[in-house]
Amino acid sequence: MGVWEKLTGAEAWEKPRAILGARLLRTTLRTAHLMTMAILYGGHVYGISADRLLPALVGTLASGAAFIALEVYRTPLWLVQMRGLLSFTKILIVAACVVWWDVRVWLLTLALVIGSVGSHMPGKYRYYSVIHGRAIGEQESG
Repeated sequence: MGVWEKLTGAEAWEKPRAILGARLLRTTLRTAHLMTMAILYGGHVYGISADRLLPALVGTLASGAAFIALEVYRTPLWLVQMRGLLSFTKILIVAACVVWWDVRVWLLTLALVIGSVGSHMPGKYRYYSVIHGRAIGEQESG
């Protein structure tokens, strides 16, 4: 088996690394991320000054980065599954707010919709690997 087959072979990627308390940690990070994003989104909807929203922005970035780091550590497959690709899409959309400030509420709304749909779509789509051309790791939950 060549290097490419070893890197792209589903067998090497399928089983997530075991982490003590992973479900609790994932739930905690997801909850923190949703809370800080809700504050950030609401602040933009209601025109709160950017300086007052800075703690919510930092919280959103920190919790999102921690969640991504945890997922990638557990299984690098996350990077090529739809759930990972949708996360990076959301990051790009939120970053676009800097460029298109006047439409930031619409961009943030789009990011929230993508996050909600992506989190609740069936596993055959959420765990779909663009490299492998099929869902891998559907049995994973939490």
